[in-house]
Amino acid sequence: MEAAEVLIPLARVGMLVFVVASMLGTGLSLTFGAVARPLRDVRLVLGLLVANFVVVPATGVLIVTALPVDEASRTSLLLVACVAGAPFLAPLAKLAGGDAATAVGSMVLLMVVTVAYAPVVVPWLVPEAAVAPGEIAGSLVWLMILPLAIGLLVHARHPHHAGRWAPGVQRLSTTGLVLGLAAALLAGWRDLLGVAGTWVLLGVAFLILAGLAAGTLSGLGRPGSERRVLELAAAQRNIAAAIVIASSLSPDVVVRTLAAAVAMPVVLLLFAAELGRRSGDTPDAPGNPAQRASGNT
Repeated sequence: MEAAEVLIPLARVGMLVFVVASMLGTGLSLTFGAVARPLRDVRLVLGLLVANFVVVPATGVLIVTALPVDEASRTSLLLVACVAGAPFLAPLAKLAGGDAATAVGSMVLLMVVTVAYAPVVVPWLVPEAAVAPGEIAGSLVWLMILPLAIGLLVHARHPHHAGRWAPGVQRLSTTGLVLGLAAALLAGWRDLLGVAGTWVLLGVAFLILAGLAAGTLSGLGRPGSERRVLELAAAQRNIAAAIVIASSLSPDVVVRTLAAAVAMPVVLLLFAAELGRRSGDTPDAPGNPAQRASGNT
């Protein structure tokens, strides 16, 4: 038995545990009112939509036009640029000292819009792509929305138990992330080295910069904890949805999309950690918007 036959399923299990546990732990830590609060802010919602579904996709088109990318690299970059609402946003926001409620509300909004947006825009940019809204929506609902809803319900009905369980669930999420990334790197390091010379990683870097810049502009005049969430929300794309679409295309497209799946979170983890260090804020700090909102049901 080859190592890849063990490592690839292990990577899938690790990332599955990370996504489900992250959503469940986030729900255990917040209330329905806290999650809904950001969605009532029209300016915040418009900023999220423009940054994620206009600026970043347009940047993706510019990148594949300006860089001498092959067809598979072009396709993977466009797929990544067109999908938003990554489950990784919640832990990134926590690490950066961002507002947890804004992060979750933003993530849910972006996931829902992606389900409607991708089937329209992706086939226009990548005519050979087969986009199944039901498949994308199903994975988002079962792996992200449902665990989040369960956590929120437990918090609403049994807040004492939710407070006790949340740290353990978050530790499980972190373990899944470390396990998943390590197994994926060990299983695909040869493929990833091959991608290094295809302009994909440079294109991913430009997408990250465009997302951070768009998030900064949409967050002007807002508290730092909210602005950091807007920056990370636009920079971290929904790789899971991109991979679902890429699976209908060539193996080269899948490999290049997986390269983005590894590069984006690693870069943004380092960036979020630096943001958190500089800000000195924590999601639970007195006066933080997340804490104030969590008391409102």
